[in-house]
Amino acid sequence: MRDASGGPDIFMVRRHEQTAFMGGAQVFPGGRVDAADSTGDESWCDGIANAARQLPDLPRVEAVAYHVAAARELFEEAGVLLARDAARSFVSLGTADAHARFLQYRSDVHSHTHTLADVVRGEHLRLALDVLVLFAHWVTPPIDTRQFDTRFFLARVPPEQTPAHDDTETTESMWVTAAAAIAQAEAGTIVLPPPTWTSLRELERFSSVDAAIAWARTRRVARRQPAMIEGDGVRMLVIPGDPLHPEPAIGDIPVETRFVTVDRRRWRAERAPT
Repeated sequence: MRDASGGPDIFMVRRHEQTAFMGGAQVFPGGRVDAADSTGDESWCDGIANAARQLPDLPRVEAVAYHVAAARELFEEAGVLLARDAARSFVSLGTADAHARFLQYRSDVHSHTHTLADVVRGEHLRLALDVLVLFAHWVTPPIDTRQFDTRFFLARVPPEQTPAHDDTETTESMWVTAAAAIAQAEAGTIVLPPPTWTSLRELERFSSVDAAIAWARTRRVARRQPAMIEGDGVRMLVIPGDPLHPEPAIGDIPVETRFVTVDRRRWRAERAPT
């Protein structure tokens, strides 16, 4: 996120059309935890205690791995590196030399030629896991062979870094307010998966990045697993808190708790009748 005159902007990328899961959708940068994210070596990272505290339901090594994966995917998909130098300043990518060097690093990490740890150590930096703030936990419904158990984090973009999509897994990118992204989805110009829509709805009320992060630090993050409901020619996902969901809600109930399928990729968000 970044502060802007019209309210906080959120950096979003468009997934490649040929991606098996949510192809063509507008999403936050992210991906899966890789083996290199969970080696148990924490010597190159700051914020280890923060990682363990944010995910107390996981063994420490797994909690750290989720945070490392979030930082790595942010670097791969957006070119943003959450790392500090010896003076505790975020690494600057503003010069032509630094831009070219870290662009190559980004390609190397994506191709597994080097690990993120290799890059951070080679540049005498420390990975800043302490700036990743957990704010959501989503699990895909059991309707597909692909199952995802995903944590969502907030972070402020470091100064002197400019995000950009990777032109491989993602084909477009934009800075956009939460309200504007939802408006574009309602107009049919972009596609927002239900967890992304719900996250944007939760973030749109904040007037600054600091306010959003303060809220995320204190909220109770509950596991949300939508359920698929089908009948009378309608197919929709219902979120915990909706009267049709088989499980009670834990924590906040989203504004919209129903997502009706419009076509193979698009959803229409609805509030439950009162």
